[in-house]
Amino acid sequence: MPKAFFVDTSRCTACRGCQVACKEWHDLPATKTRQRGSHQNPPDLNPFTYKLVRFSEHRINGKVEWLFFPDQCRHCVAPPCKDVADSILNGAIVHEEESGAVLYTDLCKLLSKADCKDIIDACPYNIPRYNSGTGMLTKCDMCIDRQLAGMVPICVKTCPTGTMNFGEREDMLALAEKSLARVKKDFPDARLVDTDDVSVIYLVTQKPDMYYKYVMADASAAAPLLPGNNNGVTRKEFLANLAKPVRRVIG
Repeated sequence: MPKAFFVDTSRCTACRGCQVACKEWHDLPATKTRQRGSHQNPPDLNPFTYKLVRFSEHRINGKVEWLFFPDQCRHCVAPPCKDVADSILNGAIVHEEESGAVLYTDLCKLLSKADCKDIIDACPYNIPRYNSGTGMLTKCDMCIDRQLAGMVPICVKTCPTGTMNFGEREDMLALAEKSLARVKKDFPDARLVDTDDVSVIYLVTQKPDMYYKYVMADASAAAPLLPGNNNGVTRKEFLANLAKPVRRVIG
């Protein structure tokens, strides 16, 4: 059965153990950065950083509060990036059935830079990155190699606080609901994010946009295109169709 992450941000201390472990396991080089007035480092995901703990600072009830968000690929249940890739080159992106992992294959190297941009633009969570040196699209691969060896993803293995959890999708959804009931006692605005659409289920204690612009997919895309239009198109299908590239005609 498909697997899922459950990420309880109420437990995150921004130790960044998950971020460092991900980089080490995938043998990714360091990213040269400089001080920008934030503890978030590097400033964004990049071809060599698949997981990033995002920092945001707010004044809540008269107190300065830091909100932490371990950002990564959501491994969508119906991935729009794959829908777009399939319209260009079948097999460039695969959706692994047993784990639910969305994987970018070496066939991505055959895509043009413009095609890669179309695929990137299809992601409602702003996740894929383009490596200009290799021509590859990169992102979290759900540690599929570790799973095949009977191990959990390295970010989950490393997390010391219980923020990161991984297992059967049904089990993670049950844990998420149980955790939400507990967290709501202290944080009435707490919620689960996009549970029906993704395999990385986040619990946030505040409104999602207080953490980061792309914590949740664009909610407007969930609605029918016109009032009363019951065409059965899901949000992911809508996003994928919206982002599908116009086929380039060479005159």
